[in-house]
Amino acid sequence: MTCVINTQGNQNKDIGKEVKDMSKRYFACVYGGANERIASQHKEKIEELGKLIATNGFSLVYGAGATGCMGAVARGVKENGGFVMGISPDFISEFEDIFDCDNKVMVDTMAERKTLMEKHADVFFIAPGGIGTMDEFFQVLTLKYLKRIDVPIVVINLDGFYDTLIALIKDLVKQGAVTEEIHKLYDVITDVDEDTIVPILKKATA
Repeated sequence: MTCVINTQGNQNKDIGKEVKDMSKRYFACVYGGANERIASQHKEKIEELGKLIATNGFSLVYGAGATGCMGAVARGVKENGGFVMGISPDFISEFEDIFDCDNKVMVDTMAERKTLMEKHADVFFIAPGGIGTMDEFFQVLTLKYLKRIDVPIVVINLDGFYDTLIALIKDLVKQGAVTEEIHKLYDVITDVDEDTIVPILKKATA
């Protein structure tokens, strides 16, 4: 059953209760693009990620999109008996379709969306995506650097998709803008399969 909640007006107390009720689950948070132009082989791999999330006892929290990598991971979870929680601002339907989530939380702003996803996440996966995904990645990376969160952050670098992102971070270290410690705060994987993903999920529950 889909539970649609809106944070506007006097319903804020209900949101708090709903968030609290969800806390008993282990959640994998997946950030990724909703653009259908993302390579089909990347979307297939992210759908496999969704399958592995579900079959290893995790639920999904993500941005509620039905297309691109967002839709792929949600399908992978849902089709394998998993639980999908989507968090989205009301206006996002002007830009992308919304997935039929088991629990759908509607908020006012992108900032609220990120805050709720961060609140639930036991592990973050960064799937192929665009500027929105970069925003989400750098926010959780900053939070981990500042010791506000302490959960795995995993960049899924399929076919070199994130080579330039990783090079940027290395250059920031070289330029003295950030410390070498930044490299210890995230992991990079180049494939999505059971041997790669299952140990990450186990680490998230340790």
